Amino acid sequence: MTSLCLKEAAWIVPMTGEPVRGEGFSSLEVLEQCSVNLEGDRVASVGRGDDAEVVFDASGCTVVPGFVDCHTHLPFFGWRADEDAARLSGVRYQDLHRGEGGIFRSARMLSEGSDDDVLEFCAGLAAAMLRKGTTTFEMKSGYGLSVEAELHQLRLAARLSERVPQRTTATCLAAHAVPPGKSQGEWVGEAAAELLPTVAREKLASACDLYVESIAFALEHAARLAETASELGLRMRVHADQLEDSQAGSFAARWGFASADHLNHTSLDAVSDLAPSETVAVLLPGATFTLRQSAKPPARSLIEAGAVVALGSDLNPGTSPILSMPFVITLACRTYGLRPLEAVAAATLNAAFALGLHEEVGSLVPGHRADAVVLAGPLDEICYRPDRDPVVAVVCGGKLVHVVAGAEGRVSQA
Repeated sequence: MTSLCLKEAAWIVPMTGEPVRGEGFSSLEVLEQCSVNLEGDRVASVGRGDDAEVVFDASGCTVVPGFVDCHTHLPFFGWRADEDAARLSGVRYQDLHRGEGGIFRSARMLSEGSDDDVLEFCAGLAAAMLRKGTTTFEMKSGYGLSVEAELHQLRLAARLSERVPQRTTATCLAAHAVPPGKSQGEWVGEAAAELLPTVAREKLASACDLYVESIAFALEHAARLAETASELGLRMRVHADQLEDSQAGSFAARWGFASADHLNHTSLDAVSDLAPSETVAVLLPGATFTLRQSAKPPARSLIEAGAVVALGSDLNPGTSPILSMPFVITLACRTYGLRPLEAVAAATLNAAFALGLHEEVGSLVPGHRADAVVLAGPLDEICYRPDRDPVVAVVCGGKLVHVVAGAEGRVSQA
């Protein structure tokens, strides 16, 4: 069992305790001039630097927990840059979706790729995510659009999980788009009767998700899937209020969903539902940035009212081809009004809570999984210098898996 010490960091943000909300954001602990000690794949202690087999000199740096990306659409295959160019020329996302583009195009691309090609493509993305500090990430189905294809995508996710060093979890996005030839109700009924029971039986996912919008599904479908998910022991999530105020944010809070994601058009009335609840408000600034949306989530209102706010990349080939959590943190600060320390909490401990993994990842707590990111300089420089990669080193599962070129001299072996 290898021991590793991230020694004498200028600042450490351990993110200890419960998920951060309300006034907790303004009282987050930042330790100065101390070390993180790791034994095997677990955090041993934070404080004095212990003797270790491997020592990384973290002087002048900030150490934070490994980033937790709580919303991605992996596995997928291929990109849709031409659709982005079309949107930049004035074509609406909704029009692409109603045609043969959008989700339907990604479903075709995934079905046309061999399993080996898909896994190689996604493993490359996961490796790039790791270099940017993402040590835990969520995956979704939703590019299947039939029971068998959705199950196949989740089985690919399970195979990808075995190939990457990160901690992963999977979500069955049971209602992403209405399959051709079916009505909304027909597909949701099929998902509830056939898809979700198989997912639960084979343990292919820990949660169910759906997309509530006028171009996709409605709250009645959310209720139908939520009832089935509850019976099967699956947590419930929802893509909410991205393109319009569908009341999905309020619905999620009132029904006790694990998360409501996007929230660009969520009203202040809905904030009062989300704030006291355990439903995490997952904000996805990468999609807002890519779609050039003028409507933004009421992020400051959510934070000040006491909601649990998390960040995710929404990594997908159409509306957020972004995998860097430092860039997501920058976008959250620049476009949503989060403070840097708030954004880091949202991208670590709170994101882990959204996935139900906060007792394992998202914190530098003794006994938790040994995931950490060493950042150059003070935390504020993530947003202040957005064109610079702030990641100096990454520890994943207790192993020093990435050291940026030029920092090799910081590593010493006993």
